[in-house]
Amino acid sequence: MAEEFNTDSMLDMFLYESGQLLEKLEGIILEKQDADCFDDSDINEIFRVMHTIKGSSGVLMYENITKVTHKLEDVFYYLRESHPDDVPHMELVEKVLAVSDFVTGELDKLKSGETPDGDEKQLVEDLDEFLSRLKGEIKKQGIEMPQANRHVEPTQFYITPVAGDDSHFYRISIHYRSDTQMSNLRAYSATYALKEVAEDLLYTPDDILSNEASADVIVAEGFHMLLQTKSSKEEVIALIDSSEAEEINFDELTKEEYGNALGEFGREDAMPAAQPAEAAKADDKEAKKEGPKPGDYVVKTKEAGKGKTLAKNQPKQQSIISVNVEKMDALMDLIGELVIAEAVVLQNPDLKVPGLELSNFQKASGQLSKITTELQEVIMSMRMMPLTNVFQKMRRIVFDVSRKLGKDIELEVIGENTEVDKNIIEHITDPLMHLVRNSVDHGIEENAADRTSIGKPAKGKITLEAKNEGGKVYISVKDDGKGLNKEKLYQKALEKGVIENKPMNEFSDKEIFRFITLPGFSTKEEVTEYSGRGVGMDVVVKNIQTISGRLDISSVEFEGSEMTLVIPLTLAIINGIVVQVGNSPFVIETASIKEFVRVGEDDLIHEPSGEEYIVLRGECYPFIRLNEKYDLPDSINKIEEGIIVVLEHEGSQVCVLIDKLLQEQEIVVKPIPSYVRKVKGLSGCTQLGDGSIALILDIAGLLMHDGERR
Repeated sequence: MAEEFNTDSMLDMFLYESGQLLEKLEGIILEKQDADCFDDSDINEIFRVMHTIKGSSGVLMYENITKVTHKLEDVFYYLRESHPDDVPHMELVEKVLAVSDFVTGELDKLKSGETPDGDEKQLVEDLDEFLSRLKGEIKKQGIEMPQANRHVEPTQFYITPVAGDDSHFYRISIHYRSDTQMSNLRAYSATYALKEVAEDLLYTPDDILSNEASADVIVAEGFHMLLQTKSSKEEVIALIDSSEAEEINFDELTKEEYGNALGEFGREDAMPAAQPAEAAKADDKEAKKEGPKPGDYVVKTKEAGKGKTLAKNQPKQQSIISVNVEKMDALMDLIGELVIAEAVVLQNPDLKVPGLELSNFQKASGQLSKITTELQEVIMSMRMMPLTNVFQKMRRIVFDVSRKLGKDIELEVIGENTEVDKNIIEHITDPLMHLVRNSVDHGIEENAADRTSIGKPAKGKITLEAKNEGGKVYISVKDDGKGLNKEKLYQKALEKGVIENKPMNEFSDKEIFRFITLPGFSTKEEVTEYSGRGVGMDVVVKNIQTISGRLDISSVEFEGSEMTLVIPLTLAIINGIVVQVGNSPFVIETASIKEFVRVGEDDLIHEPSGEEYIVLRGECYPFIRLNEKYDLPDSINKIEEGIIVVLEHEGSQVCVLIDKLLQEQEIVVKPIPSYVRKVKGLSGCTQLGDGSIALILDIAGLLMHDGERR
């Protein structure tokens, strides 16, 4: 038996499981928010979630979390046992979400290394008041009150064997469900529950707190206890939490059988009571003759910390482990270095010696490239995460904001299992949150009568959809609200001075819609908690651009609007084209290149202000000479001698002049120093096969700089 333990080893496990349980809890709540009540399965599941978090936080001595979850557990205990009518469903939903928010806040403190010191008193009082009203309703309905849901505060304890004439001896085996998380803590909860009645308690595995691997052993083989107590079998069974147990086997032993079983638990030197040697031998022989009785479980001894060999008939467990994100990031960096090292080897200048026989080298290099590509794909797949959790947060936002604004709105979610690199998810959560808030606040009409008068349903609808196409992820937020009024947007832009004074018909619909992404622009006449300050959409665009993404906006007045985030699957390694300007190499992301063309001087238009444009097939495009922009000597000046690359970003095109194309290859993106970052049109750098450094062009930055220049 473990005499003491270190909670630090269990903290990560507690944070992970509690986070998963809270996400599951919010999913249940938001799914049933419009229902009349929770059904029995929902009540049992919410009770189980609260019970689990309460038990885990109690073991780790986070008392405020324990008190809050225990109080909410009380509420659902009464709901489960008494089945009262007329429970205020929406108020209950708000109580559960309040507890979820409190616990989430405390978990966030733990993740950042702080102490979970939130004041739970008001929340506990509110739950007490709600529970009192619930109990009063139960009494009115003439329903018998269930036994109180008791909880004893965690204290340190030590159990020592003292056998009496009225002592009972039990062998208990608990088998948990195969999907049970933190089964070692479940097992500890069982021993903790029995501490008040135990005269002697032994269990195996005996390292449930000091060895995290014991959880797998418990799920596979069960948790086995020997208990000496004065309590009856029924009293002991009532103390054991069976919420996660698939089966509990309970056998009462004689004093002699208990003494024989002690050896199986590593306590051969201990006996519940003294007995003559001859009698002990006789009893031992008799026990061998009889063999194990039905229901008995023989648990072989093992050294602490060492796993047991699983029986052949045990169900096969899925092999899944949790990995620290920092280790995944380090592995991704190493893969990037491997890609660079591969390019250095395969593009080594020494291989370009005339007449050099390289057939064997080419075969070996081909195999190396294949393995490197597969390795890269594997690590990329390991970093991919579904958008489920992000979309779950959006459900909560729609619920909260719509209630505060008094709007009746439903949220439809499509493609929540679409997978994206974890780093991408961290960058898109806040922008997506703002877009969803905008749809609730700006998009859906204020009054249901405004909707029904034009044939719409009174209930507004927001659709959140994700899909994966062509190496990009498209996440759209669509509402069936009032849409965008182009005339109002144009007039507002003129008033704010964010555009030049030119006719509205010179702007395309997409350009007018993009006015809402300009700094200081807002369509709200009044400032509210959620909008009207002119801050938000410009930040959304900037955040998306930092991950090489874009925002597309489309709208039809009186029908609704759609905001679509177009983002890359990953940021670490991209496909790029290496080009050369003078003696300097540059990299252009393949997805941004529309075409390569050659033009003559006749296709060039020179403006008096110094700007240049190229006419291609009747279309006029801005033209940038990279050699002049970045002051690069020894480059081509005549347009006929160079190559024009047509680049596209968010529907806008720009042409740049380069000297020549070098190669296409996988590019490992590296950050650039802060002093280089100030230069417009550059987003990063990479190392090429010959060891040289190439700067990565930022198409959004080039377009922005060109627009400012003009």
